[in-house]
Amino acid sequence: MLLSKDMTITTLVQKFQNFIKPMSEVYKIGISNKNNQKIKEVNSIDVLANQGVLGDRHFKEFNDPYNQLSLIESENVDYYNSKYGLNIPYIDFRRNIITKGIQLNDLVGKKLKIGKVELEVIDLCRPCRHLSEVLKQDNIIKEFLRRGGLRCQILSSSSIEVGDKIKVLD
Repeated sequence: MLLSKDMTITTLVQKFQNFIKPMSEVYKIGISNKNNQKIKEVNSIDVLANQGVLGDRHFKEFNDPYNQLSLIESENVDYYNSKYGLNIPYIDFRRNIITKGIQLNDLVGKKLKIGKVELEVIDLCRPCRHLSEVLKQDNIIKEFLRRGGLRCQILSSSSIEVGDKIKVLD
């Protein structure tokens, strides 16, 4: 790898990251106890199988798997912020878990383990008009159509903490 005087710090970091394999982990966690309310960043969450995240707006008994837990890649938020010169916080993208070091799109139909919690990836989590309105960004739907994260069914009850490792089971 050659360094030039025109190389930015961002370019240097990107080149360095190509030489190392990052650990897949939980980077941030967010919940909101009511619909259309601001997402609160927390260090851990408790999840119940087939119900969701305790204290989250989508938690309920016999919950639809599409509403139990959502994930998004921090790298996709970073890309968007960099592309448009913004600094929108990860939590504001309204997903429960912000990941680092894992590409999520290819995981639909697979099982994951985050810390002690087993999940099944149900579908891509597509951006909605509400997200576009909350962030005041007209291009969110287009930019996050295939970068909006995942919807997961919770298969086992436990807690998830920032820093927990993410492992693909199958």
